[in-house]
Amino acid sequence: MNKNEYEIHDARFRWLIQANAPLQKIAGDCLWNEGPVYFPAADQLLWSDIPNNRMMRWAPGAGVGVFRANANFSNGNTRDNEGRLVTCEHGRRCISRTEHDGSVVVLASHYQGRRFNSPNDVIVDSRGTIWFSDPDYGIMSDYEGFRAEGEIGGCHVYALEPGASEARCVTDDFVKPNGLAFSPDESLLYIADSGASHVEGGPRHIRVFDVRDGALSNSRVFVSIQNGVPDGFRVDEQGNVWTSAEDGVHCYSPQGELLGKILLPEVVSNLTFGGLNRNRLFVTATSSVYALFMGVRGAAR
Repeated sequence: MNKNEYEIHDARFRWLIQANAPLQKIAGDCLWNEGPVYFPAADQLLWSDIPNNRMMRWAPGAGVGVFRANANFSNGNTRDNEGRLVTCEHGRRCISRTEHDGSVVVLASHYQGRRFNSPNDVIVDSRGTIWFSDPDYGIMSDYEGFRAEGEIGGCHVYALEPGASEARCVTDDFVKPNGLAFSPDESLLYIADSGASHVEGGPRHIRVFDVRDGALSNSRVFVSIQNGVPDGFRVDEQGNVWTSAEDGVHCYSPQGELLGKILLPEVVSNLTFGGLNRNRLFVTATSSVYALFMGVRGAAR
């Protein structure tokens, strides 16, 4: 990797990157990429191109193609514990799941009888519970969904237990909750608040919660982002947090120390670890997707 493509703020960062690995642009010509998710069984990456209302696919040797057109303005994606695709849809304002036969089912679309705003990012824990954020980005205009009035009266974070008929609200004091990720042992849950994107003086930080028996407690600010706002992020096997930012990807230690940055020419929206050894970082940016081999693996699922 070229020297000017990253910043080292702590010597530990040198052991997390693969210094001689080039930053590769694997896709372009999109409008706003989001929700990267890697499927090891097929060795392929999926992601959402939200304004173009499609989901894209990339695989080594096969290149880029459309995975799903008319994708209901999908945003965040993840795999569940059975290897199925779980998606946040702005268009239908729901969480959906793609079954192994290709059919798509809606898992949750309302809370206490009111429609969600526009589910944004999603993760699944080891028990199969689906955790997702619900800001209002997808109903603010017709660019990433359909303009509409919110029904819930706020932007919250929810958890949907396996077999449950309705999600439960786990925290309701965010301005615009966004990316989520667990620590490797799932004792901590990190949640981004990107409220500064539309609220003057709003939050631009990642908070962290203690997790016990599916409940959150002891909320505190983990890190504040100075370049843009935090969007999507992931945690590696050592517990370091790799988060999106305006100037690239920032890496923080479990104690919240800035270790280094991977600098990119576009605003970064999200990222995920993938590859057959979980040592390849896939980064979705404004119009492109980048890939980079790393010196550390993503946290095991």
